[in-house]
Amino acid sequence: MQDAGAWRGVTLDNREAAVGCCPGFLEGFESGEVLANAYTVGTRGSALALAQTAMVMGDLLRRIGGLELTRQVVRTSGDQNLDVPLSAVGAEGVFVKELEHALLTGEIDLAVHSLKDLPTASDPRLAIAAILPRADCRDALIAPGRHGLSELADGSVIGTGSLRRRAQLVRINPTWRFKDIRGNLDTRLAKLRAGDYDAVILACAGLDRLGRSHVISERLPYSAVLPAPGQGAIAVQIRAQDSVLAEIVGVLDDPATRKAVEAERALLAAVGGGCLVPLGAHAELHGDHLVLDAVLASEDGSQIVRGRMEGPGAKPRELGAALGADLMERGGKTILAQLRLPEPGKRP
Repeated sequence: MQDAGAWRGVTLDNREAAVGCCPGFLEGFESGEVLANAYTVGTRGSALALAQTAMVMGDLLRRIGGLELTRQVVRTSGDQNLDVPLSAVGAEGVFVKELEHALLTGEIDLAVHSLKDLPTASDPRLAIAAILPRADCRDALIAPGRHGLSELADGSVIGTGSLRRRAQLVRINPTWRFKDIRGNLDTRLAKLRAGDYDAVILACAGLDRLGRSHVISERLPYSAVLPAPGQGAIAVQIRAQDSVLAEIVGVLDDPATRKAVEAERALLAAVGGGCLVPLGAHAELHGDHLVLDAVLASEDGSQIVRGRMEGPGAKPRELGAALGADLMERGGKTILAQLRLPEPGKRP
């Protein structure tokens, strides 16, 4: 499905808006020359993906005059077979592979992703041109009539397909039971209302962006549940050689968010396993100082390794790699072995 729009151009006579956001963008062009400034933006078709894409497109259009952006929905493998738990799907990148293929074939010019969906091993032909300011990256408890985890009774049924969430929540109350839940937000909330679950866990960022913050019973503190690496951040991906588009999209980049998520993703890369591993991480920049917290657990929560490291904000990847190596040495290798996942560097 493609949304068509009227063509517009930008000329060098309208250089003020363009140069103000993208210094050097118009170098090499003669005054009055019309630039090919129309781009196709790829996105998944979920309500959240469309909302995030609208944010990106709207921000670009506000910042840079003369842009023509067309939205194109790409159906990914992760959007199919919604009755199958993601942990059973197995492969990384199930929400991004088709979008990346569309980028490489030229079908689209930029793709909008939830950053946590992007594998840490990236295709060198592609680049993340911008990471937007991060939203609330905590997990949200939705439990009608209750105000927080402390009010969930023993034996409560919690809807989540995330091994990361299960592994941390079972440490709080071993009697809680977990059931997979997939589908769009309205489908999940309908199942909750129907009594299939006593509570569900979703991401605060998605609920906030969809205007559904009012359904949140509690925003879970990091001390209870650490989020997924990159959770709450939006990434805009382009072809690596497209320097003009990189300069345009780069106006959306938030350096503090980029440093935080780079540390988290370096940690994930050091541990390995992608979304299959019950790994939580959260990094935060304090001035020029970066603090990274992480937890790695077995699926049933019986084994858990926690860690915190601090380092210069200028070296987020080094910090993430160091903490990842530390977790692996203090029990992470055993946890990975129990999950039957290969260690980093030993992938088939």
